[in-house]
Amino acid sequence: MTHTPTNSMVRDLQRSGLSEKAALVYATILEMGGAYPSRISEATHLNRSTVYKVLIDLSVKGLVTEIEKGKKLFYQVERPQQLLRFAKMRRDTADEEYERVKTIIPEIEGMYSMSPNKPRIRFFENREGIMSILEDHINVKTPYEMVGFANTDGLEKFIPPTFFKNYIQRKNCIGITTRGILSDGMQARTFNSRMYSVTKKSVIPNLRFIPADQFPINGEIIMYAGNKISFFNFDEKGGLVGIIVEDKAIHDMMVRIFELAWKGAGAK
Repeated sequence: MTHTPTNSMVRDLQRSGLSEKAALVYATILEMGGAYPSRISEATHLNRSTVYKVLIDLSVKGLVTEIEKGKKLFYQVERPQQLLRFAKMRRDTADEEYERVKTIIPEIEGMYSMSPNKPRIRFFENREGIMSILEDHINVKTPYEMVGFANTDGLEKFIPPTFFKNYIQRKNCIGITTRGILSDGMQARTFNSRMYSVTKKSVIPNLRFIPADQFPINGEIIMYAGNKISFFNFDEKGGLVGIIVEDKAIHDMMVRIFELAWKGAGAK
């Protein structure tokens, strides 16, 4: 009579850490109450050499025992607690590996950050994420020129006034200058007079405007800090999403695209 273990038993044993073949052999021996390799091969439809390899592996793991019967090896399943011990050993090993990886993460991150030609990309979501991107614009110690494309209506709608006021003050203190191409409109035209009324003249953005109906901008693209580009949208339905790309070559390419648009845009 051929004994076939249930598929659910084999799947459960696989989830416990056994390979598919090891789970099948273990379950077959359990179902038979013990068996010779030839019977296991017949029941599992695995060739005999494969069965022997699996049996050796299960023996090393302490999950089966071999007994000599009539000069032949007979295999039996060890007591069920051995399977629990095996699972615990795997968990302990995984914990040790996790702790080991934690210790080398700082070194790997340092090497990763120095890897040439590898852009660093960070993703952000919701209003707080967009504000994190804006904070990165002013997370510098030396002045630089910020350039980009923006929809000021969206900025004023989604960014709290107190946050934006602090953002402008920080730009003023650092000395960050700005050139921007904006979607034209009443709010855009009065943006500087409303937002930069108490800053140094050199920090007040130099703006040019493009027709909103022909070139709608529903977000912001900013090239900043010499090697970064930030992108974010103002899509309420799809969710606010932003990206920071840190790469000198991509930054410079985007700046050249901006300069081309700057020449084509109407002067303020």
